[in-house]
Amino acid sequence: MKTVKVYGPGCKRCEATEAMVKDAAARLGIAVDVEKVTDAKSIAMAGVLSTPGLSVDGKLVHAGGLPDAAKLEGWLRA
Repeated sequence: MKTVKVYGPGCKRCEATEAMVKDAAARLGIAVDVEKVTDAKSIAMAGVLSTPGLSVDGKLVHAGGLPDAAKLEGWLRA
């Protein structure tokens, strides 16, 4: 199971990123545990300078804006 964290204050882009992760995982048949991180201090400590941020299995893979769908699938497959 992949552990995915979505970093952001809960804005529409953050919610859209979470939905993209769940949709991509379902398409690929990959089990994911998605956690939303909304605490500003935790977001900053993760190294996210622009939200939404995204980490997969503890590695920050994206920050700022919606992630590219193809890249997202690659991160989930890795």
